Amino acid sequence: MTQNKGKALIIGAGIAGLSSAYYLVQKGWQVEILEQNNLSNNCSYGNAGMIVPSHFTPLAAPGVVAQGIRWMFDSKSPFYVRPSLNSKLISWGLKFLKHSNQQHVDRSAAAIRDLNLASSALYNEIAQKEEFDFELNQNGILMLYKTEKVAEEETELAHKAINLGLAVDILDQKGIQELEPNTKLDVIGGINYKCDGHMNPMKLMKQMISYLTSNGVIFHTQHRVTGIETSGSYIKAVIANNSRFTADRFVMTGGSFLPELAQKAGIKIHLMPGKGYSFMHRPVNPVNTMEHAALLLEARVAVTPMGGQIRFGGTMELASHQDKINIKRVEGIVGSIPQYLPDFQVELPKESDIWFGYRPCAPDGLPYLGQSSQLKNLIIAGGGGMMGLSLGPIFGKTVSELANDQKPTVEIKIFNPERFS
Repeated sequence: MTQNKGKALIIGAGIAGLSSAYYLVQKGWQVEILEQNNLSNNCSYGNAGMIVPSHFTPLAAPGVVAQGIRWMFDSKSPFYVRPSLNSKLISWGLKFLKHSNQQHVDRSAAAIRDLNLASSALYNEIAQKEEFDFELNQNGILMLYKTEKVAEEETELAHKAINLGLAVDILDQKGIQELEPNTKLDVIGGINYKCDGHMNPMKLMKQMISYLTSNGVIFHTQHRVTGIETSGSYIKAVIANNSRFTADRFVMTGGSFLPELAQKAGIKIHLMPGKGYSFMHRPVNPVNTMEHAALLLEARVAVTPMGGQIRFGGTMELASHQDKINIKRVEGIVGSIPQYLPDFQVELPKESDIWFGYRPCAPDGLPYLGQSSQLKNLIIAGGGGMMGLSLGPIFGKTVSELANDQKPTVEIKIFNPERFS
């Protein structure tokens, strides 16, 4: 630890907030974290646990809108936008349409790749510490497909990944099956993104909280921010639970609630919550395990081996926050599994066993990461969408670098948090 640099107040205890605290503490900052829920209820716990340099294409991309419209009429589809006259959704949608073009994809790819690769390397470093054992496995992620159309699209994408310097194998049915000797794959082929990896997010989060607590970080749970006091171009204090919290630096990592949080500071951030579901499955036959994490592409379902079980997750439901399980979405996930993995007998889980959370989705598919130009002592790190867990460590390290007035390790200009202001 180094000399005390001052006090940092972080809003949000998801992976971005915890990672920010992790790197700030190492640089000698006194850190406090405000979290509106308890420490076991955010999107960083129930996700697929994937580290994804392969996800260099932003959500806003050609073809997404047309496919999304087709899926909207299927109650079990992987993607759904709940029709609404909500002005925020309309504004978000118009910006999404504007960015759904090839130029945006080409302009963003290298920056997204670099962010994910840097974060993956940081996960390797964290895993070396004796306080951490979160089942990190950097053996790749399999993209599995059943149709020639998707095979063609994914092969083209794989060649782009190779041109970007990523480690990728394009495999036929036999080649992809050899990577999973313990279970049958009913697919025509797949891509092995050897640059990717997976972990157990529940273990990671618990171990990170334990590490931070033992290193002096103070957590204030059940603290919802109700106001932010500013003076000129600085934040003076944050109000939560009728208490006033002051600091030298403030960090916003509020996940899908980031827009409401930023608005309290007079900053406009466009973001919609993308609701997703997951559940754990213990194979009836323990032999039928998976060696790799995988994505069932046509179904948009994630499959991750985790602590002797399998986590299945998926769907993207864009709408305002609504804490209610749409069982049709979960039925869609369950129904697609045997189409790819016929050895798996997966029943519809009880509602109490279904997890759901909100991915923070920016309209251009890019995260918000950087120093605020409006408020000199505010740093924003969020909007990771489906890459949230993957980007956690690089978010945290970048926050620490900015707080210490250092040039970020990774180029972040394209992720300017005030780019829509």
